[in-house]
Amino acid sequence: MEAANQLIFFGALLVATSILAGLFSSRLGVPLLLVFLGIGMLVGEDGPGGIPFDDYATTYLVGSIALAVILFDGGLHTSRSVFRLALWPAISLATVGVLVSTAVVGAIAILVMGASTLEGLLLGAVLASTDAAAVFLLLHAHGLEINRRVSATLETESGINDPMAVFLVLFLVRMLQNPGQSLTWFAVEEFLVQMLGGAAIGIGGGFALTWIVNRIEIATGLYAILVAAAAIAIFSGANAIGASGFLAVYLAGIVLGNRPHRAQHVISRFHDGLAWLAQIVMFLLLGLLVTPSHLVKGLVGSIVIAVALMLAARPLAVWISLLPFRFNWREQSFIAWMGLRGAVPIFLASIPILAGLPQGHIYFEVTFVAVLASLLIQGWTVGPVARWLGLEVPAQPDTRERRELDLPGVVDRELTGYRVTQGCGATRVPFADLVLPRHARVVAVMREGSVLDQQAVTTLVPEDYVVVMAPPEQLLALDKLFAPPLDLGRREAAGLGEFVLHGNAPMSMLAELYGLPVDAADQMLTLAQYMRRQLRDTVVIGDRMRLGSVDLVVRELDDSIITGVGLELDPQEERLPVLRAWRRLRTLTGQLGARIRALVGGGGGARP
Repeated sequence: MEAANQLIFFGALLVATSILAGLFSSRLGVPLLLVFLGIGMLVGEDGPGGIPFDDYATTYLVGSIALAVILFDGGLHTSRSVFRLALWPAISLATVGVLVSTAVVGAIAILVMGASTLEGLLLGAVLASTDAAAVFLLLHAHGLEINRRVSATLETESGINDPMAVFLVLFLVRMLQNPGQSLTWFAVEEFLVQMLGGAAIGIGGGFALTWIVNRIEIATGLYAILVAAAAIAIFSGANAIGASGFLAVYLAGIVLGNRPHRAQHVISRFHDGLAWLAQIVMFLLLGLLVTPSHLVKGLVGSIVIAVALMLAARPLAVWISLLPFRFNWREQSFIAWMGLRGAVPIFLASIPILAGLPQGHIYFEVTFVAVLASLLIQGWTVGPVARWLGLEVPAQPDTRERRELDLPGVVDRELTGYRVTQGCGATRVPFADLVLPRHARVVAVMREGSVLDQQAVTTLVPEDYVVVMAPPEQLLALDKLFAPPLDLGRREAAGLGEFVLHGNAPMSMLAELYGLPVDAADQMLTLAQYMRRQLRDTVVIGDRMRLGSVDLVVRELDDSIITGVGLELDPQEERLPVLRAWRRLRTLTGQLGARIRALVGGGGGARP
């Protein structure tokens, strides 16, 4: 009994310490997951805590459940529009990209570590998938906002690439256990069952869960527990029949998150907290499991693998996977750099050990070094790299001013409260002229603790509290209305242009004012029509195109309609030293070649 109490005490203390340490580390820009991992290592066998722990089976079980919770929460917060925007590029990265990464890392492992072909490929498969926890967390750290197409692709990829990696790891482990046996048909059958089965169970389970939540009457707090239990049931049920539980639980989260349902805010907030707990526990356990002194022996080979993964395997995989899609070099570069490895590869590295493969611990040790390098180097530089590549965009309206209230039995309306802030859009017009989204209605206006008669309200003032009833899909528009004004300096820093042009501006005027090369036929178009025609694909804030010597950047959108365009006279590429030097070198080379040709031609013509 005493041992059990001590275990509970130290476990709770460890989680609380991790959260407090993360609070201080965030001020230094240290990736939070790295803090959890480091604390686990400190209390482990080689750290001051000195706790011996080598239970891979328990780690695998806890890691599976934790990852299912994280993926389900990621699905809950993935909107239908984001999923649709990023689906095909993400699928390409999650399949073709995983295969390319596996092959490249496998080849390097064969050369550097002397592994056999299957052993090298197994190590490549373990390291092939990006980590959902790391990507979801670091993409939104420190208020960083990235080009929506890029962030959506990264988040969706990290949510759906685990099944492919798990399939490859299990298949290669079976091949190593059964040398000489042909498993081709088994591989095809297993792949189809995992992917198609996981997708069917996830989508079906998501709709069934939505139906159940909307048709039963229970205490509000129990809805969140019911949904969490159902998510784990979908995950484990899919695994039980050989389908992909990870794919199933992620898709179930997307379905539920995009359908109106009861206790929506309670469920969302509960799973936010649950996902955080899952991340903390998973990384603490993984840190506790590793013994740093065991990493020394093969450290050089592990570092080579880690560097090759970041600088060769991931960039090549991204370039090949995104060839069919319209991603520019900046977007591809950031997606390549954001190939963050975290708990998932370490979790996968425990499979060879549990399968009893000879020297299975080598996979775990190499993987741990690669994950540590990824979190240290890539995780610490996400913000600077995004800004350097010009992919940062102004932050979305701050939802911290929004207070959400549940309406029992109502699933198609939200009751939302806003604190009016200085300079927000709601204070700039008379209250009677306030333009609300369609089907939105002001329920009450409160000032200094008193409910005001709406007929007597002339204008809203800072610190007023406004209660609005609106459909869930209109909340973003309300956020914009009540959000503080955007920091124009931050908008400039995000590379959205020095001047702002309205989307309705005629191209003829633009061509005349700035001397831009616009065809006669295109001069009849508005700026918004011209950019839409040139960009073709779904447009997001931050999309840019070169026109003559300037860049045109999508700055504002209203329901996919371009309403504001930034004119950048000093394009981002010109400010990048490497590209500027490369462009100058090409110019000088061209000039030198022209002179040589002129001299040769002149010399030939001067002969008698």
